[in-house]
Amino acid sequence: MNHALEKKALDLDAKDPLKHLRERFALPEGKIYFCNHSLGLPPFGAFTAMQEQLNRWADLGVEGWFQGDNNWYTALDAALRKPLSHLLGANCEEVIVMNSLTVNLHLLLVSFYQPTQARYKILIESPTFPSDLYAVKSHLHTHKLDPDNALIIVEPREGESLLRLEDIEAILDREGETIALVFFSSVNFLTGQVLDMKRIAHLAKSKGCLVGFDIAHAAGNIPLELHEWSVDFAVGCSYKYLCSGPGGPGIAYVHSCHHGRALLRLSGWWGNDPKTRFQMHLEPEFIPYDGAYSWQVSTPSVLAMTPFLASLKIFEEVGIHNVRKKSQQQTAFLLELLQKIPAAHFTIVTPQSSEGRGSQITLIIHQGSKKCLQSLEKSGIICDFRPPNMLRIAPSPLYNTFYEIYQFVHSLSEVLCSSSL
Repeated sequence: MNHALEKKALDLDAKDPLKHLRERFALPEGKIYFCNHSLGLPPFGAFTAMQEQLNRWADLGVEGWFQGDNNWYTALDAALRKPLSHLLGANCEEVIVMNSLTVNLHLLLVSFYQPTQARYKILIESPTFPSDLYAVKSHLHTHKLDPDNALIIVEPREGESLLRLEDIEAILDREGETIALVFFSSVNFLTGQVLDMKRIAHLAKSKGCLVGFDIAHAAGNIPLELHEWSVDFAVGCSYKYLCSGPGGPGIAYVHSCHHGRALLRLSGWWGNDPKTRFQMHLEPEFIPYDGAYSWQVSTPSVLAMTPFLASLKIFEEVGIHNVRKKSQQQTAFLLELLQKIPAAHFTIVTPQSSEGRGSQITLIIHQGSKKCLQSLEKSGIICDFRPPNMLRIAPSPLYNTFYEIYQFVHSLSEVLCSSSL
């Protein structure tokens, strides 16, 4: 790395309009953290909010559910759903915070995968996030369908790592009349590729298919317009780019066109009207309340939702489009620096176009990938390894600096160009 690139990093940091956000997050001391695609770091506001909730619990016990303006029963609901709807490009009643990603996927597949003799297939992408694949296959088995026949997996072409839209379109043209559901990850967990969700949804709907997305790697990473794109449903998690904490609550979206429909569902008391929910045994029949809210099943975890709310307040203040703008600058700078390392050492898997990638850049390390990761960790750099030889790097526009990107690539270059790998 040369001094001109180091100076460029410092100049980019000096001009960064979001640089003040770094002070609002708790960062691991003496380390560079680029694992935000897996677990985001905590905002300091979460510490204060958590202590307040613990104090409330200690002071009020069960009365904390209903006492005061900050009661658990009503104070968190709209406060979470409103900023989340802005991030997802949805109406407030179309989103809900509940459960975890895979649980939400199971619940929504019950409603949105109802195969018929004519339409029974599910179209997914490869590489598929394993839990999504397991869930989809389990629903095929529940309907006595063989995944070898009922599951269509669109894959990158031989010798390539990324999906092509024209290949998805070809499958929909050929198989669309038999496909009940198209379910893709909007941002691929392994390659970081951003799919054209608007186009995919349009193509699928033109063939009569329902459309769902896993937005785990998209929410808080890229702007979404789920309602405008007529996406039927989506599921995601909040602990990656949305910084809600380890195992933070899942999120779900259901388009308003499905609200009020008599859909098959797995029901629980938290999907009832909040005004009558506590009538308990006096309400023997489940009556779905309203919108995505009605897919709730169990009592939510107040302590899990509290850090999420602290993070969403920052996103609401800054705006996802400003976050995305900085993210694109960060990944562009990262790619610029990576090009200074001899190409023989690695292959960049993630799309080069700014629209085709999110915050994550994935590299295939050609030799000594595990040793490479270990050497980076010894240097205080936290990123991510996926077998057999993939390194995933995801700087956060909320708290990572351009100089940290420079430091990372400088260290990576030293490691790869050493003779010890």
